[in-house]
Amino acid sequence: MKRVLSFALILLMVGVFGSCRRSVVPKPYGYFRIAIPDTAYTYCDLKGYPYQFRLSDNAFIVEREHSGDHYWIDIQYPAINATIHCSYKPVDNNLRALAKDAHEFLYSHSTVASAIPAQEYADDQRNVYGLYYELHGNTATPIQFYLTDSVGHFFRASVYCNTIPNQDSLAPIYDYLRQDARVIMESMIWR
Repeated sequence: MKRVLSFALILLMVGVFGSCRRSVVPKPYGYFRIAIPDTAYTYCDLKGYPYQFRLSDNAFIVEREHSGDHYWIDIQYPAINATIHCSYKPVDNNLRALAKDAHEFLYSHSTVASAIPAQEYADDQRNVYGLYYELHGNTATPIQFYLTDSVGHFFRASVYCNTIPNQDSLAPIYDYLRQDARVIMESMIWR
């Protein structure tokens, strides 16, 4: 009987002391809070460039050349680690080829995008026409657009976040850049 009582006491002690451990529960995956700064817009001063538009005060322009093409720029947003790559080509009876090239580049992302809705843009007073695209899904470039006057200018832009694309965690940045892309489109002036 003593043996059974000793065994029961040991079993009870093991149960009491062994049950005080915390159970391990995996924590959900979290993202850093992204604080978007307030924005004001002013016309950018691109001397000698054939276009001008309003630019966020949270961004700056880096001029670049590409394969001998001039008037290409990068609009960089250091606070949110994003860039809008902008290219420019003069139209010389090649508008169809320029638009086709823009569409081919856009649809090269269709393997990753779940949808690519397009919205037409037209401002007859400023002679600015174009297409605006939002690529849904985890694509490298969630926003693209091009603008033209159909006779002399062709401007194309692609938004990139300099990180692994994840539309859930980058949603505040995408919303901010969507607004900036719209401001660029709606304020474009050809020179």
